Amino acid sequence: MTLEAESLESPTGETPQTGKSVVLFDGVCNLCNSAVNFLLDIDQHQRLHFASLQSTFGQAVLAGQGMGQRDLDTFVFLVNNQVFTRSRAALEVLRAVGGVWQLAYCLIIVPPFIRDGIYKWVAKNRYRWFGKQETCRLPTPLLKARFL
Repeated sequence: MTLEAESLESPTGETPQTGKSVVLFDGVCNLCNSAVNFLLDIDQHQRLHFASLQSTFGQAVLAGQGMGQRDLDTFVFLVNNQVFTRSRAALEVLRAVGGVWQLAYCLIIVPPFIRDGIYKWVAKNRYRWFGKQETCRLPTPLLKARFL
């Protein structure tokens, strides 16, 4: 899948074409927010930027990819003018972070119907298992530059 630069502009005018790798996540999901915290901790070179699927930017990405704007049960990764979703997005994110985490990319050999089947099962139950917040995450002033 490719990106349309004009449809993916953030409120600050930045797009993935400016060299940013962007992780889109469900901003009210506790599991998703924990995953973002984990990625912020392991991303030593600050390669990743983040936006919630509920944000204007996130909604533009969903619409641009023909996904429903209420399709908040998917994890999306924008990198190098490509869009990855679900398990493939998670593997691509870990590869982008580098270091020992990129070794997880070897799981790409698992057929997508198995990887995504597990992904969809967890996504379907994430609120019940991990809970959810009433509002999207707000970054601290220190991390604000990494959120679109």
